[in-house]
Amino acid sequence: MISGGPPLLANENVPGPAVAALRARGRDIVWVAEATAGATDADVIRLAAAQRRWLVPFDRDYGELVFHGDLPLPPAVLLLRITSYRPSDPADWIDRILASEQAAAGGFFVFDERGLRWRPLPVRHG
Repeated sequence: MISGGPPLLANENVPGPAVAALRARGRDIVWVAEATAGATDADVIRLAAAQRRWLVPFDRDYGELVFHGDLPLPPAVLLLRITSYRPSDPADWIDRILASEQAAAGGFFVFDERGLRWRPLPVRHG
């Protein structure tokens, strides 16, 4: 059983079976579909930042909002970019990302068929 790690905020499009699997492994995860269904992407980012949760979306629009917007930033973003998968698979991907040497606050991670890439989150002033 995996437990601990950073608190997570899974966007609405993260499948319920993946959220359930992460919870069963002891992960602290809030699911937007349960907490604030229908929230805008900007509101989801604000929630992740306010609660200091690592954001887990599938939607690449989050990259635009994080790097070119003026929203408060969550500690990290784990963008999942695989399109064909079983509903529970994202739980394994998230665990793999969090177990990687690169996993640290301040990163924007992209996980796709090629593997894991990351870059630092932007610095917001003021």
